[in-house]
Amino acid sequence: MPGTFRDVSVVMATLNEEGAAARAIEDIRRSTKGEAEILVVDGSTDETPQIAERLDVPVIRQRPEGYGVALKAALLAARGDIIVTMDCDDTYPAEAIPEFVALVREGYDVVGGSRLMRGTTAMKGFNRLGNILLARLASMLYGVRVTDVTTGMRAYRREIVHGTPWTENVGLSAELILRPIKKGCRIIEIPIDYRVRRGMSKLRPIRGGLGIFKSILKCRF
Repeated sequence: MPGTFRDVSVVMATLNEEGAAARAIEDIRRSTKGEAEILVVDGSTDETPQIAERLDVPVIRQRPEGYGVALKAALLAARGDIIVTMDCDDTYPAEAIPEFVALVREGYDVVGGSRLMRGTTAMKGFNRLGNILLARLASMLYGVRVTDVTTGMRAYRREIVHGTPWTENVGLSAELILRPIKKGCRIIEIPIDYRVRRGMSKLRPIRGGLGIFKSILKCRF
């Protein structure tokens, strides 16, 4: 349905994002003409789920078991033919959603938003270096240039999400791009602006990096 977003779902896994949730939801609605389905899977102890529900966004509540568990639940619950993943911390540009959707309509199976193609000052130097090294490792092992294997903003054709067995938790963000690459799916990355997050980060760089490293090797071999 060109020109509309009625076949689009935007999903977010959230954990204590009450300072950014309302703005993130409003930005998504603005960028999708209020037509896209928005779905939140939440394990918060703060007001994040109540904020989403007050804005008429469905919330699937679950015990916190990690980012990958929550995001997988959101992906599989989404009803749209095109599924866009976002974070709820206001770091990703909701205004770019139409470009992601248009590229899927053109025939791409996965569209990745790369924070590193044009550089970012919002990401700490240690995290940026780790992401660069992980992307280079993945590019070498899979034979396809990838610049950002940990981005939280991507668009997927529904059948890719529902037709692939996802096994990772900490490393799910990498698995979500690497398994489609192995299957020969049409993949494209586009540069996005990445902003300083609102609220406290839950990222554990060492643990997260090791999880991504594991996913790169597991999915390849």
